Amino acid sequence: MAELTPRNSFSYRDDPAVPPFDDSGPITVMDGECALCSFGARMIARFDRDEVFRICPGQTELGTALLGHYGLKPDDPESWLLIMDGQAYGSLDAIIRVGQTVGGIGHFLRVLRILPRGVQDWVYRRIARNRYAMFGKGDMCALPDARLRKRLLQK
Repeated sequence: MAELTPRNSFSYRDDPAVPPFDDSGPITVMDGECALCSFGARMIARFDRDEVFRICPGQTELGTALLGHYGLKPDDPESWLLIMDGQAYGSLDAIIRVGQTVGGIGHFLRVLRILPRGVQDWVYRRIARNRYAMFGKGDMCALPDARLRKRLLQK
């Protein structure tokens, strides 16, 4: 599940279901109601010193359209998407790539690369499917701090 392929043979830019948006840098699409995802969004906003990442809740029109373009569903707990350098990534691989790119404490995620891809995906699935029970719910869009607010894509 690491690298995703579009369910359509064309770019999301040409997909009529995906509304136009600023895609000048990497984009993460994640569950806007998950406390763990909200924490991740805040960490991206905090450690991405170059301010290149954009964050899109999966429950928005844009998030739903992007997930759909890659065959993912906003209500599927495993639907976490990174679009970077013309490629789409999912699972723990996407999270590790974000950590490497933003730096800071995110560099510690690189240690997870020692796990075989199948184990990474298994760990990710277990956490994703149990995230509400383990971490609770939260709303990343409810009163976000200024750093997060300017990165949110809420179409």
